[in-house]
Amino acid sequence: MGKRATGVLEAPSATTAVSLDGVTKVYGRGNEAVHALRGVSVDIRPGSFTAVMGPSGSGKSTFLHCAAGLDRPTGGRVALAGTDIAGLSETKLTELRRTRVGFVFQAFNLVPSLTAEQNVTLPLRLAGQRPDKRWVHEVMSRVGLGDRAKHRPGQLSGGQQQRVAIARALVTRPDVLFADEPTGALDTRTGREVLALLREVVDQYGHTVVMVTHDPVAASYADRVLFLADGTLVDTLEQPTADAVADRMIHMEG
Repeated sequence: MGKRATGVLEAPSATTAVSLDGVTKVYGRGNEAVHALRGVSVDIRPGSFTAVMGPSGSGKSTFLHCAAGLDRPTGGRVALAGTDIAGLSETKLTELRRTRVGFVFQAFNLVPSLTAEQNVTLPLRLAGQRPDKRWVHEVMSRVGLGDRAKHRPGQLSGGQQQRVAIARALVTRPDVLFADEPTGALDTRTGREVLALLREVVDQYGHTVVMVTHDPVAASYADRVLFLADGTLVDTLEQPTADAVADRMIHMEG
């Protein structure tokens, strides 16, 4: 979806933004055990946009949760910006998620009583940090909400609320922004606007985005698509088109 811009404002801090090496995840034990991930290995480079796809139950959400430090793998290694997160204490892991990882979900998860700006700065306040007003204004302008700072979520459209969620994810200057079906609650036109914004934060500002989606059109905004099936990484597609992604999915589900 357009050539990569040369003006990267924030230099990446490692040669890989996210690295999974032989990652397994098993829920339950014995006959009840469910193997959600089976030896997944992949490197995601800084300043790239990666989509993760697969049939229902393929392990997409588990992949995202393990990669983002929301869930600990049963085996293997996960590194975020060069930091091996396997050995981190819960306190250190929480700190890493708060400062180096951004999250955007299908549900906007905004606090209704707070203004857009207050929702954006909430992660900083929870971390005991004083928000840099200039940076907050820049981030909100970046996502097209510079004139909506004082509006509460109920005064914003669904697309604007998701933009607030994206700004909130970016305000801590994360190494990686993880998005789980970020357009799932939006209509088609608004969803495209949000996808174009994610593409822009990669191209214009050098952020790294990893997005789980079921939509081939959404995946076409990425640089690369990872295909999961039965917890295994079975295919990748570089510079995807919606048709090519849909074709791969049809063959996987056939």
